Formats: sequence, structure tokens, C-alpha cells
Amino acid sequence: MLIGELSRRTGVHAHQLRYYEAQGLLEPGRGANGYREYTNDAVLTVTQIRRLLEAGLSTQEIGFMLPCATGAAPDLESCPELLAVLRARLHGLDGHIDTLIRSRQALHDYIDATERHYQGCD
Repeated sequence: MLIGELSRRTGVHAHQLRYYEAQGLLEPGRGANGYREYTNDAVLTVTQIRRLLEAGLSTQEIGFMLPCATGAAPDLESCPELLAVLRARLHGLDGHIDTLIRSRQALHDYIDATERHYQGCD
């Protein structure tokens, strides 16, 4: 199938599909005319990529994990390297969440202090 059909079947824009190819996540063949030609398996691969992106994984991480993916969910084969990548991403997200919580509290403190200041000006 050509890129337009893959786009229609997956709901993913053609430019995103070309990006996935540039990242090594999709490997279409080339027809005699030079057009990208995808197998039916590409629909599943794109679905897996989208779901892994939704989990906050980078395309580099997905490239490492994709060979271990099966099914649309995707299910991932268990291996220590794969778990290490997933745990590292989760640890990074936890750190980011902690930073956001501290920033949120600091903003609350500034708002409270500013409101107290304005109440004193009445």
C-alpha cells in the first residue's frame, strides 16, 4: 500500500509516517516508481508506535522496544533491557512530576502572599 492508504488506515498524517521512517521505526519498500510501499504489517507497527508515544516514550526508545512488541496494545516481550528502558522513563517522569508539584506549590505561595498584600492595602 502507498503512504496515503497507510495514512487513511491508521489516522496518522503522511508527514508523521515519513518521520517514523526517518527515525528507523518504519521500513517501507520502494516501488519501481520510487514511491514508498508498505506491507499490511505497517498498520500494526504504526498502531504500536502511536501507543508507545502516548506512554511518553521517545522515538529512540520506541526503536529499541519495537522489535519486542506484539499485538496492537502492544504487548512487550519481557527482557531485562526492555524493563530497564521502561523503568528509566518512569523514573524520569516521576522526577518531572515532583518538579511540577514544587513549582505549583511555589506559585500557590506567591498567589497567597500577593493576595495578603492586596488585602492589607484596602
